[in-house]
Amino acid sequence: MSRQPPEQQAPPVQRLRMRYAKRGRLRFTSHRDFSRAFERAIFRARVPMAYSSGFNPHPRISYAGAAPTGAASEAEYVEIMLREIVDPAATMALLDDALPDGLDLVDVVVSEGGSLADRLQASSWRIDIDAPAEQIVASVASFLAADEVTVERMTKRGLRTFDARAAVVSLVAEDGGVALVLRHQELAVRADDVINGLKSYGLEPITVPLLTRLSQGPFDDATGAIGDPLR
Repeated sequence: MSRQPPEQQAPPVQRLRMRYAKRGRLRFTSHRDFSRAFERAIFRARVPMAYSSGFNPHPRISYAGAAPTGAASEAEYVEIMLREIVDPAATMALLDDALPDGLDLVDVVVSEGGSLADRLQASSWRIDIDAPAEQIVASVASFLAADEVTVERMTKRGLRTFDARAAVVSLVAEDGGVALVLRHQELAVRADDVINGLKSYGLEPITVPLLTRLSQGPFDDATGAIGDPLR
């Protein structure tokens, strides 16, 4: 007996792009944990999702530029496709109510198309470091003076080596930590890679540094500014 072909889903009629934050204890939420919580919130809020075609349809959701587990963030992004036209503000309120406190929707807009991931070209960070101020200043100066700062990180493909220096647009020692701007690259250097690079120049934090992503979006080479990827 021949198997029936899968039902073809209707194309989506609206695309929403959303900015959300990971705050407080919820910074320890992994990307997988967030995706499960977000899909449960969509179900509870009865958002009219569009689904993929095939024998095992999935809601059409795209995640981009997720911060590493343990990092707080004010600028995480997700995109959903819908089978009905909805009001973005009303949908934001419904989903925010359905998400746990600490995973908070910040903004929702209608997208006109294009790749969200391609607009996330750089990110800014505040890194709180429990170490003497002079030690932070000295390690930052040495890091910036280096042509290359090699660090290692375990990835899904095994142990990888990165040049953390190449991705750093700016790194400034501040009271109790550093301000960092990172350019996103194919071998994505993360804020924790920069911390490991600073450790090779004498930084010895007493506790684990607290990473907070403040923004991410399109990068202006002329001004060094990070734009809003939703606008």
